[in-house]
Amino acid sequence: MNYHNVSFLASYGLLKQIPPSRRLEIAFAGRSNVGKSSLINKLLGRKALARVSAVPGKTATINFYDLDGAVHLVDLPGYGYAKVAKSEKVRWAGLIEGYLNDNERDLGLVFLLVDMRHPPTRLDCDMANYLIETERPFVVVLTKADKLNKTEREKRLAAIADELPCGEQLTIVPFSAQTGEGVDVLRGIIEEISAPGESAAPDSAE
Repeated sequence: MNYHNVSFLASYGLLKQIPPSRRLEIAFAGRSNVGKSSLINKLLGRKALARVSAVPGKTATINFYDLDGAVHLVDLPGYGYAKVAKSEKVRWAGLIEGYLNDNERDLGLVFLLVDMRHPPTRLDCDMANYLIETERPFVVVLTKADKLNKTEREKRLAAIADELPCGEQLTIVPFSAQTGEGVDVLRGIIEEISAPGESAAPDSAE
């Protein structure tokens, strides 16, 4: 797959605006300051395809990207940012839940991003439970891995299986937008999921 052949498609602020799936979709979910935009840019070898803001909570829409004419990457609004109006939180939640609940969508996988430096938040666990209950395959991506030393990384990797629902059965990928750690693993997962006949998360990551 050619990761340089990527383009922005559209942003949608309301669920009813989103057209039916035209490609297999792979979504990215996580709290508002977890580094989704940085991950997408690093994954696609771009500096500013996905907007990176110094202010959390700026991704207030669902953003679609076309990857090599084969798959659509879907950047969901970040959840959990406190400094927005309650009405905006409700709208974001409606977008996320409405998108994930739409069984007509060709959603092959969700990458659930969690900050590796800290235990998952209650909202992270709620999202994992939601994906499990709705039978959406997902992979946990531990962002900001470069911020931890070797001992800290080992402790967090050992703990994460007990902190997230069904942790021992999860595919977990440490990732750094700074060093590029995890990029090849995530690309491999995308290619595996987008291959003909594939529709579930891989059993394990390298």
